[in-house]
Amino acid sequence: MTAAYPYTIWEPGATIGVLGGGQLGRMFAMAARRMGYRIRVVDPDPHPPAAAVADEHLCGSVADPDVRRRLIASVDLVTYEFEHLPTEAVQELSQHRPVYPGPEVLRIAQHRILEKQFLAAAGIPTARFWPIRSEQDIQAALSQIGTPAVLKAARHGYDGKGQVRVDQPDQAVEAFQQLRTSEAVWEAWVDFHTEFSVIVARNLRGQMVTFPAVRNWHRRHILDVSVAPAGLPEEATRQAEAIAQSIAQHFRLVGLICVEYFYTEDHQVLVNEIAPRPHNSGHLTIEAAVTSQFEQHLRAICNLPLGTTQLRCPAAMANLLGELWIPQAPRFSLVCGIPGVYLHLYGKRGATVGRKMGHLTAIGTSPAQALRRVRRARHLLQKSACDTTPY
Repeated sequence: MTAAYPYTIWEPGATIGVLGGGQLGRMFAMAARRMGYRIRVVDPDPHPPAAAVADEHLCGSVADPDVRRRLIASVDLVTYEFEHLPTEAVQELSQHRPVYPGPEVLRIAQHRILEKQFLAAAGIPTARFWPIRSEQDIQAALSQIGTPAVLKAARHGYDGKGQVRVDQPDQAVEAFQQLRTSEAVWEAWVDFHTEFSVIVARNLRGQMVTFPAVRNWHRRHILDVSVAPAGLPEEATRQAEAIAQSIAQHFRLVGLICVEYFYTEDHQVLVNEIAPRPHNSGHLTIEAAVTSQFEQHLRAICNLPLGTTQLRCPAAMANLLGELWIPQAPRFSLVCGIPGVYLHLYGKRGATVGRKMGHLTAIGTSPAQALRRVRRARHLLQKSACDTTPY
């Protein structure tokens, strides 16, 4: 579909369909409506976070032909906020309305074997890997790569789901069976120094910009805290930005893509995975960047000039997960008086352990100050959730 619309500009007033109504769809809709666009969200949840700020919520799945017909009749173009979508339905939708990023990007990004093979064919450095579809493939992976390793389900893996570490060869078959999948990727264990990410945007006319690298820390495989600037060596940052731009070019990307990296103890920059959409590690751009990741995604898919990605100041982000609501909801007013701290809640119904319910962003004069602020603010919320003393 990219070639069919090289000179089209979707001006403010156009209607954008968003597949998925989670927090990414919500924050994208907020940015789009501020600039005068209309939003139709498709989500089977009767009360998704994005519905509260969209013009219309189509309650259903894009796999439903009737939902697709209603969407086609009411939008000018389509994007998505997560990758786990039925590719055949999205491909069919793209025959009637432009879908950005394109269906081929989606097909590759949602399947770890295809993703790794795409990166390898493009000459992008990754951990050594081996496709697994049978126990015979496991023996080949043990022979070619060995242990320690990580076995990852090819589909539906995120926030650490669908992954098993394998330390000894005799654990391999059981690990594959534990995943309960027919396809997986065997990856060599990477002894990394730092995890970081780079977000790149590209529009239809080929204009491309990258956001400054963001350093990430995970807890139980879920992103915990991010900070920018990342504080990496200049050469590593340059290499990561060049890799992200190369991936965008190979995909002929229209929209955003986040590239997650390992920076190893021996100074290698390796791609871990990619996500063709706004990303959790880019949330701090709302306060810290001249153009947020959500506005940049809008600009890219509508073929507007891309905005500057310059940071106004250092910033840090901390996720607020469902366990923070246990045994009771935090007293959010406690963080509202901290200078440079910003609260974002997603409006989700029902907090469960590990569920992303919101985030905090803190700005500062240095990355270290921003990190201290955001961690202090979250700690106050954690304490308040356990404090049953009445106001």
